[in-house]
Amino acid sequence: MDKANIQLDGQGRLRHFLTIAGLKRQLLVELLDTAESLSSVTEQAVKKVPLLRGKTVVNLFFESSTRTRTTFELAAKRLSADVLNINITASATTKGETLLDTLRNLEAMHCDMFIVRHADSGAAHFVARHAAPHVSVVNAGDGRHAHPTQAMLDMFTIRRHKGEFHKLRVAIVGDVLHSRVARSQIHALSTLGVDEIRIVGPKTLIPAEAHTLGVHVYHDLREGLRDVDVVIMLRLQHERMNGAFLPSEHEYFQLYGLTEAKLELAKPDAIVMHPGPINRGVEMDSAVADGPRSVILQQVTHGIAMRMAIISRCMQRGGESA
Repeated sequence: MDKANIQLDGQGRLRHFLTIAGLKRQLLVELLDTAESLSSVTEQAVKKVPLLRGKTVVNLFFESSTRTRTTFELAAKRLSADVLNINITASATTKGETLLDTLRNLEAMHCDMFIVRHADSGAAHFVARHAAPHVSVVNAGDGRHAHPTQAMLDMFTIRRHKGEFHKLRVAIVGDVLHSRVARSQIHALSTLGVDEIRIVGPKTLIPAEAHTLGVHVYHDLREGLRDVDVVIMLRLQHERMNGAFLPSEHEYFQLYGLTEAKLELAKPDAIVMHPGPINRGVEMDSAVADGPRSVILQQVTHGIAMRMAIISRCMQRGGESA
């Protein structure tokens, strides 16, 4: 089955959210609009809406991530869902139980959604293909493959600051080769009609197939930053590197670390983003991370509204009103 189509039900509504590749622009815009409408919930005295009352959302994190898991938990709770956080390191899967057995047991407890984060590419698709018809699956990051909710909260942040996408020039800088975030961002930016997408980094950290992604490749940071509207810095994915990709972090910072001086090459109103966690003094200088053009903490805030939008839209199928 096509990986994009598995995400939609028979009426073309979102059932799972696994990858941005293959999704239509209209659907992405609808998700952004839904997040916009839900963003005010955080500012209310009672930070809850009853959209998913009676539903149960399970966080299945086989990889650690405090920021992503916490924002998913907050998003589900603000939609009034019950939330289960499964401690994988202490779960039955460490005792020999298969992943499918774990899923079947959770389904038997009448859970409605699995939020899956896994080190293996394709894990979320595997869960979605084997999930019961009433269960939705959201990909919270799988291997090097995709991190679609991060990309969508990034798109939401960009739209908040820049309005329309089509006139923008965006630079994605750093370890593109190992980054599932970068792949999802490229798909989202392309689908939303961004004028130019640049990827910037050393040859060892740029995918060989980069030319097929519709991006412009730069190996010189200064050239890559020239006249861009948005700068997205990526974390060095040391845990996914199986060889010597870099001489040293110090040399990497000298060539590809973002400083205030290098940022001057971008447009005066350019914003700086980072999916986190930041390695200060490696990917960017603290003066930039904490500076007036940084929207990194706003990304975290917008992540709650965006994940609320995705969770609620996945629950809207089958005649249910979410």
